[in-house]
Order: sequence, then C-alpha cells, then structure tokens
Amino acid sequence: MKRTLYGAALLLGAAVWLMPSGAAAQQKKAKAPKWKLIWKDDFNKNGELDTTKWSKIPRGTSDWDNYMSSRDDLYEVKDGNLILRGIVNDDPASDTARYLTGGVWTIGKFAVKYGKVEIRARLGEAQGSWPAFWMLAQDEKYGRYPRNGEVDIMEHLNYDSVVYQTIHSYYTLHLKQETPRRFTTAPIDREGYNTYGVEFHPDSVVFTLNGRPTLVYPKIETELEGQFPFDQAYYLLMDMQLGGGWVGGVDPATLPVQMEIDWVKVWKRK
Repeated sequence: MKRTLYGAALLLGAAVWLMPSGAAAQQKKAKAPKWKLIWKDDFNKNGELDTTKWSKIPRGTSDWDNYMSSRDDLYEVKDGNLILRGIVNDDPASDTARYLTGGVWTIGKFAVKYGKVEIRARLGEAQGSWPAFWMLAQDEKYGRYPRNGEVDIMEHLNYDSVVYQTIHSYYTLHLKQETPRRFTTAPIDREGYNTYGVEFHPDSVVFTLNGRPTLVYPKIETELEGQFPFDQAYYLLMDMQLGGGWVGGVDPATLPVQMEIDWVKVWKRK
C-alpha cells in the first residue's frame, strides 16, 4: 500500500510540475477554503470583559487550573488587549493558594464546529509560566475525557523560543498511538505578537502560526477507538497557568507574569 501511494504521489507531483503556472495557481486557489467571520472579540472596551462571550475559569484540582482565581487584578482590558496575569498570592488570609492565575473560557456561551480560530497575543515569560490557548468539546458525544478530544492551539513553557501545538484523545493518551503525528513545536517572536490558529475540517485538524500551517492531523482508517473525535463543537479556553508536572516549579522572583491578547476571531466555511 505504501509503495502504491508513493507512486501515485510521484505522478501527482509530476502532473502539478508540468501544469502551466497559471493553471496550478488556479487549482490551488480553487481548493483554498473560503471563510466567513462569525465571532470575534478585539477587547476595545477598556476595563470591561465582555461577559456575554467570556466567563472566568473557576479553580480546579489539575495542574492547569489549581491556581485559578476571579480576583480583579488578574484580569484587565486595556489598550485593546485582554491581559491575564499570574502572581504570587499577597493575601493568604483570603486564599491559601501560593500563586494566583487568571483564565477565561467560552463554555456555555460559544462553540464552533468545522471552523477556524485565531488568537493574536504576546506572551510573557517567567520560570514556571505556562500560558495556553486550547479547546474542549461542548458535549460529551463520545463519553468522558479524553474521548471527545482536546486541541491545544498554543502552550508555552518558561522562556522557550517555541510553542507546542498538540492533539489529545483516547487514541493518543490511552492507546498511546503516535501515528498520525499528534504534536509539533513552532518558533515564535518572543518579544512581539504572534497569531496562533487551528482549523477544524471533517477530515483533519490543521494548526497554524502567523497564518502558516504547522501541522495537519488527519482522520485515518483504523480499527482503533477514538482516533478522530473532532466532528463536534468545541469551546475556547485562554489561561495564564503557573507550575505543574510538565512546566516544572515556579520561581516567585520572576513573577508577576502576564499575557496580552489582542483579539480572538472565529470563522466558518462559506
């Protein structure tokens, strides 16, 4: 099968190479999906988080949410940015957590199926910082986590010059399957803004960085369970995390840390 596919790929490549440049461009243009903007937030109302679109993430018991707090100073809308902070807790009498972090999600307010999501943001850096943009299924179509999948649009660790973009599912986590490739790393401008994205299609999930594809995770034929649960609606999470088994310990001397989110946009295919 692999040899047959390889031969077909060679023939297709040759056909495209022999095709007149104008025709090749037209074919590429014809295949490119057309998108319609259906939802956005550009954070232009200073001091106001749009609560029709976002809710603050409550505290949980996992690495990613065990410092979540609704304290006002962890959230700020200023100069066209949503700012989410991670700080040393300076009021242990009110909250016993050592650190406090801010995060928002669209759960119960917005979700998208077969669409494109992009987030333009500038990330702060600290030892133990773990900002993330990611998506979870609105409904439990296939059962409990991770059967409905998780799509990590961006995760950044400490002072890394790259971000991680990752697929999680029953197929990858429980069955430990590494084919198709489920994650990638991509270099970023550490000082400036970058645009992090993902596209959901019926046959694939495509990660992007600054408008360019970084990884395509396809739906494949397999008898194994849970390889592609991404045929349903997903909501968005954005959070400034601190510490955990993956990112490691926090150095409080490097805090506070924050990320600035310029805008979030969501499209659907026309």
